[in-house]
Amino acid sequence: MKIQVLGSGCPTCEKLYNLVQKAAAQLGLPDQVEYIKDVQQILDMGLMSSPVLAINGKPAFVGFTPDMEKIKKIIKDNL
Repeated sequence: MKIQVLGSGCPTCEKLYNLVQKAAAQLGLPDQVEYIKDVQQILDMGLMSSPVLAINGKPAFVGFTPDMEKIKKIIKDNL
C-alpha cells in the first residue's frame, strides 16, 4: 500500500500529514506515509488544490482535512 500526502507545506497540509501518520500507526502501518511537497506532482494528478491524500496513486481526499475516522476508513478500504 502506498499512502501519500501531497501539499505545499502549509499548516493545513502539515495537519493532514500528521493525522494520516497517526491513523496509519493506529492501523499498524506506521512507516507507510510519504509527504510530498512538490506542487508539480499535484498538478500532474490533474488537481488544482491541496492538501491531497492519495492511496495507491489515486486521490482520496482533495482540498480539505477529514477527521481521523474518515482517514482510517479510506486506508482500511484500500488494504
